[in-house]
Amino acid sequence: MTPIIPSSLSPHICILTSPDLTDLLEASSLPPLPHILQSFSPLPQVTTRTTSLVSVPHSSFALRFSDLGEVEDACREDDEQRAVRTLDWMTERISKRSVKWVQEADRLGDKEGVRTPWWDELRRCAEGDFVPAKTEGWNHPVAVILAVSTTAPNPLQAITAMHSRNLQFPPWVDGNFLRYTLIIHPQNSPLTDEEAIALYNAVKKQFGLHSYLLSLTLPKAPPPPIPVPALMPRLPHPQAPTPPARLPTTRHPRLAESPREPERDIQQTARFTREFVVMSLVPWMEKCVVEWNENFSSTRRLPSRLFSSTRRLFGSPSPSPVPLPSASASVTSLPGRTSLSLPNGGPSPPSQQRRLAEFATILGDFKLAVMVWEALRKESKGGSDILPLLLTPSPTIPLHASAALVGIHPNMTELPPNAQVRALLYAAEEAPSALLLAQAALLSAKKQARRRAALWLEKCGIKPLTMYFLRKAQDLYSVRPPKELSPSFWDSEGKSPARRMLYTTGDVTGAVSLFLGLLRGASAFSSNQGLLPDGVAKPSGNDKLYLDDFRVAYSYFKSTDPDKVPGTALQLPIRLCVTSQLRVRFTGDGVDGDGAVWVARQEDWKAFWKARGGKEGIADGGKVCTNDLFWVDLVLRNPLDAEVNLSNLTLAVQELLASSEGPEDFIEVEVIKEVTLGPKETLTVPISLRSTRPTKFSLTHAKYDFLSLLPAKEPLASRGRRLHDTPLQRQQPTYAPDIITQVDVVPSDHKLTASYIEDERLVLLQGENKATRLWLTNAGSKAIGEVWLVTGPEDEIWVGKDDDFVNTTATMEVIQSRNSLKPQEPRRLTLMGSDQSSVLLPGDSVEVPLILHAEQPGSRELCFLLVYRESDTESFHSTKLTRTYEVQPLFDVSVKAEPSQSPDHFYVLDIDMTNVSPTVDVDIAQITALSPLWSCKALTESNLGVVAPSQCSRILLGASHSPQGSGSRETLDFVSRKLSDILQGKEPDTSAPPPIDVQCSHISKASKRRSMQGAAIMNFIHTGRRAFASRTITQVHPYISPPSHPSIFPLYNPSSVDFILFWEVPAQNRSGHVNVHGITLGAGHAALDGIIEEAESAKFKRSMYTETQRENLEVLDAIRGSEWNVEMNPVVLSMQDMGTEVHDFAQGPCPISLDVLLRNHSLTHPARYTLNLKSKSASSTNLLPLPYLGRLTFRGVIPPSQSATLHPKLWITRPGAYGLGGWTLETEIDTSTSDDPIRSSRKRRYLQEPPLVEGACLIVCDSRAP
Repeated sequence: MTPIIPSSLSPHICILTSPDLTDLLEASSLPPLPHILQSFSPLPQVTTRTTSLVSVPHSSFALRFSDLGEVEDACREDDEQRAVRTLDWMTERISKRSVKWVQEADRLGDKEGVRTPWWDELRRCAEGDFVPAKTEGWNHPVAVILAVSTTAPNPLQAITAMHSRNLQFPPWVDGNFLRYTLIIHPQNSPLTDEEAIALYNAVKKQFGLHSYLLSLTLPKAPPPPIPVPALMPRLPHPQAPTPPARLPTTRHPRLAESPREPERDIQQTARFTREFVVMSLVPWMEKCVVEWNENFSSTRRLPSRLFSSTRRLFGSPSPSPVPLPSASASVTSLPGRTSLSLPNGGPSPPSQQRRLAEFATILGDFKLAVMVWEALRKESKGGSDILPLLLTPSPTIPLHASAALVGIHPNMTELPPNAQVRALLYAAEEAPSALLLAQAALLSAKKQARRRAALWLEKCGIKPLTMYFLRKAQDLYSVRPPKELSPSFWDSEGKSPARRMLYTTGDVTGAVSLFLGLLRGASAFSSNQGLLPDGVAKPSGNDKLYLDDFRVAYSYFKSTDPDKVPGTALQLPIRLCVTSQLRVRFTGDGVDGDGAVWVARQEDWKAFWKARGGKEGIADGGKVCTNDLFWVDLVLRNPLDAEVNLSNLTLAVQELLASSEGPEDFIEVEVIKEVTLGPKETLTVPISLRSTRPTKFSLTHAKYDFLSLLPAKEPLASRGRRLHDTPLQRQQPTYAPDIITQVDVVPSDHKLTASYIEDERLVLLQGENKATRLWLTNAGSKAIGEVWLVTGPEDEIWVGKDDDFVNTTATMEVIQSRNSLKPQEPRRLTLMGSDQSSVLLPGDSVEVPLILHAEQPGSRELCFLLVYRESDTESFHSTKLTRTYEVQPLFDVSVKAEPSQSPDHFYVLDIDMTNVSPTVDVDIAQITALSPLWSCKALTESNLGVVAPSQCSRILLGASHSPQGSGSRETLDFVSRKLSDILQGKEPDTSAPPPIDVQCSHISKASKRRSMQGAAIMNFIHTGRRAFASRTITQVHPYISPPSHPSIFPLYNPSSVDFILFWEVPAQNRSGHVNVHGITLGAGHAALDGIIEEAESAKFKRSMYTETQRENLEVLDAIRGSEWNVEMNPVVLSMQDMGTEVHDFAQGPCPISLDVLLRNHSLTHPARYTLNLKSKSASSTNLLPLPYLGRLTFRGVIPPSQSATLHPKLWITRPGAYGLGGWTLETEIDTSTSDDPIRSSRKRRYLQEPPLVEGACLIVCDSRAP
C-alpha cells in the first residue's frame, strides 16, 4: 500500500504579489493570493514519474502556499523565541476551545465513536508550521511565484523589478527553487485582451516558459461563499495582535468560508493551479531528482574509505571556501554540498542528498527515497524521522522513532522549546504534553491496556480537560483486569486466614487438615512468566508459609492429642514419586559395555554352539538370586517452591506367590533415614533389597514420613499405554491396566562370579603382551563343570602363560595357517576344583591366566562373556566381565618396496621404525617376515637394538621368491571361483579357503629367536592378520556382508608380506610385538579380468549382494580394483653403473660391453621381451648418447621369477659422460589358458622407456689427459 504522506511534507510555494495585485484583491473582497490558491489543495489525480520512468499516480497531491514576505520575516526571528511563542499559542487555542469540546463529548458519549478534537487541533497546529528550519528542508521554498496584475501602470517593468529583487532569506535557506511568473488579467484592466497576451509573450521570451496569464472577471458584487476545507492555523506575527479564535459554524472544524469568486473565476484559478503543478513544478522537481540521483549514485559506487584515504593522502590541508548558492531556476545552481558550515560559522543549506530524498518522497519515488534516507541515517544526518512513514510495519519502526528523538537534543530530560516543537509528534513537555498523553491513553485503551491508559490520563494538565480525563481514568480503573490464574490460587488466598482462625480458636484437627490441603504445588503458576496480563505482577509462591503453618499445627496436634492422630487419616495432596521412571537394577547391570556388545557375544556363542551340534541355550538373565542385593532407583520430584525433608523412606512389597510367611519375613528392604528435596528438585534415591528365598513379588508403595511428621504412602503403579485397537478406544482415551513393577527371585543354584586379580589401572604400550589373571568363584549351591570364555573378534587374547612363547635357532620356519577369516571361537577354560577334579564345587575358586595383546592406540574395553553350566545335560548360564585399558603409541613403522638392481634378490624392502614414545627406550630384538611366496634377509648389517625416544632405526631387506609351501595356487583359484559366483548373482557356498603354508624369515642379532611355532604367537598372528584383512575387505567391498567374508576371502594373499617387530623394555620388564601389514610383492596379470568381462557382458541377476544396478557396478568396480586383480609390467630393466673408464684414445676408440639385467617379476607366467637400443638419443642434454656397436635389438623369453642378462657393445670414440638411456623395452605376457578356448589368444603387452631423470651414467676419460 502507498504510504500516506502528511500535508506538512508537501511542496512549499512562496508567493510575492505586487502592490497593485494586493489592492485589486482587497477591492474585490478576496483574501490574499496564497489563501486563494490554498483552497485548491490538494489537487486530485496528479501523476509523477520515478527515475526509472515509472508513472506514480497520486489520488491527491497536497500543496502549501505562503506569503513570501511572511516567510522572510519569520526566518529572521530567533528559533527559541519562536518555539516559546508556538507552545504558548497552541496552549491558548486549545484552552479556549476545551470547554466546548468537553461539553460536546459528555453530550455525545460514545454514540459517534471516540472523538478527540483536542488532538486534531494540536496536530493541525503542528502541521501548519511554514517557517524553514536549519535542520531540514521541508519548509524551504520549492518555488517562488511572482504575481502581478495588468492594472499596474507598467506591468512589464513591475515584473522585471520583482525578478531583480533579492530574496531576504538567511544563507542557510536553500536557494535552489523554481521562479514562476503569474500575470492576473482582470476584466476591468486598462489593457485589452490582445495587449495582455502580448505582455504574456514578452514575459515568456524574457523570463522563460514558466509563466501564466490568468484572466478573471472579479465582479464588483461578489457571489455567496462556498464551503471549502479550512486553512491550517499558523503562528501569527509577533507584532500583530492575536486574532480571537473563531469557532466553526459547523460540526466539522475543517470547513470554513471560501473566497467569494464566481464559478468561472474558480474554474480559471483551478486550471492555473493544475497547470502550474503538472507543467512546471512536477517536471522541474523530476529533473532535479534525475540529476541529483546521478551525483548520488556516482558517489556510492566506491567505498567511502577510498575517498577518505584519497583526501587524507592527496587533499589540501584545509577546506576550500564553499560559495554561497544563488537564487536561480537552474538545477545546477545547487552544488553537491555536504553538511559543512559556512565560512562565517553559521549553518549551511540542506545538502543535495537530503533535498534529493525530500523531492523523491514528495514525487512518490519511495524506492529511491528510502535508499537515500537510509544513507543519510547511516551518516547520522537524519532520516529516522521519515523512514517510519515510508517503510512497511516491522520491529525497526520504533527504533527509527527512538533514533529521531535522540537526535533532537543531547539531553532528552531537559528539552529547550525549539527541541520540544521539533519532537511534537513524538514527545513533548509543557502544555502540549497533556494532549500527547491523552492520545497515548486512547491508543492504550484500544489495545485493552486499561490500567496503562488510566495512568496516562492521570498526568494531563489542562484544567477543563483534566477533569474529563480523570473521570475517564476512574472508569478505566474500575474495570477489573482478567486474572489468568488457577482458581485454587484465589481459594487459598481467601481461605488461609480462615485456617489460621481455626487454629487460634482451638480446632487444631480442622486447621491441620486445611493447612495440608493448601499444599498443591506451584504448577498452577509455572506457565506465567513473571507478569500476568496488563502488566500485573505474578504472585509469589506461598508453599513455605503453608509448610510452616502445617508443621506448627501438626506438631502441636501430636503433642496434645497423640491418640487422635492415627484416626485423622490425613493424606498428602501432592505426589513426590515419579512412577514412570522407576527402575530395578541388579548386580550385573553395573557392568560397563554397550548393550549391543553383549547381544553380539550371545549371538556368537549361539552360532558356535549350534555349529557343534548343541541345542542347549542360555538361561534368561535379568533375574536376581537369593541372598543377592539388588536396587530400586526411586525418582522423587518436589513440586513445591519450598524445601521438603522426608524420613524413613522405604518400599512396601507384596508377594505374588502363595506363602504362609509375610514378605517382611524374608525380604529385607533398606530404610533411608533422611532425604532432603530442594524447591522443584528431582532426585534419584537407590533403595537396596535382598530376598532370602526364591519368590516373586511386586513393588506396591513407597512409604515415608513427610516433614519427619506425617506418615505417607504413595502407590508405585504407573499408567498403562494408550490403546488404539478399536474405534471406541481411538475416539475415547482408553488405557491398558496399570503397570506394576515385579521382581523374580530365583534360587542361587548356578552362580559364577568373575573378577580380575589385578584391579589397578591397566596401561599398555603398543603391541605389549600383558599377562593378567581372572578369578572365578562358584557362588552357587551346585557344582560347575564347564566354563567357556567368549571374546570379541578384535580381542587378541590367549588363555595361558608366558611359557607358551617358544624360541628357536633357525632363521627360517614354515607354519601352516587355516587361512580363514573366521574369528576366534569361544575357549573352554580348564577348571581345577578343591578335590583336584575338573569341577568347581560350591565355594571353590580357580585362577585363569590370560595374555592380552593390543596394538590400536587409545582407550579400549574388554567385554568377556562367561558361559557355564553344571553338566552336559543342563542349560547354560552366563555372567559378564569388563575391563577398560589404555594403549599408548610406541612405534610408527613404514615399509617401502622397490625392484632390486641386484640379481641376488627381487625386491629391496626399506623398513623405517620410529620410536614415538616420549620417555621409553625400546630394544628391537627381532624382525620376522611372513609370506607364503617370499623370503627375506638383511642386506646390511643389522641395525636392530635400542631406539631412543623420538629416534628411528632403519633396516634394508632383500626379498626373494621362495615357493616352498603349498596352498598359494589353491587360494587364488578359491578367490576367483567365489568372486565369479558373486558377479553372476549366485549364492556362494560356505566352503572354507584352503590352508596355506607361510614362510617365516627371522632377522635378529641373537642366536635364539622367537619361534612362530608356539601356540600363543600363532594365535596372535592369526588374530592380527584377521583384523587387518577384515577392515580392508569391509572398506573395499562394502556391498558384501561381513558375515559371509570367511566363505569368500582367505586370510592371506599369497603375494603378501607381513612383518612382526619384537620389542623389549628391559628396565620395565615389558615386551611385545607390532604387526605391519599391507605389503604385496610380485607382478599380477589381472587374474579376474575374465570373470569381470563375463559379468559385464552377461545379464545381472538380483541377489543379496546386488540390490540395484548402481550397486552392481560398484561391486564390479570394487572387484576390478581389488588386490586380487592387480596388473603391472612384470619385466624390469636395470643397467649397472659402470663408473669411470680410462682409455688411451691415441690407440683408437674404446670398446665397452654393458651388463643389462632383465628380471621377470611374474610368479606364474613367462615374459617375452624385445629390447631396442638407440644411438642417437640421450636421456639428458648434459650427457652424450651411447654409441652402440653391432646388434641393436634383443629378443627372448624369461621364465617366471627368472632373469636374463644382455651384453650390448659400445664403441666410444671420445671421452665424456654418456647417459645410460636410449632404449625401449616391449614386454608380452600370454595369459591364455588351455581350458578356455574363448580366451586362448589373450595377451598383454607393455612398453617401458628410460626415466626422465637418469641417475646412472658412464664416464670415459682419456688416460693422456692431465
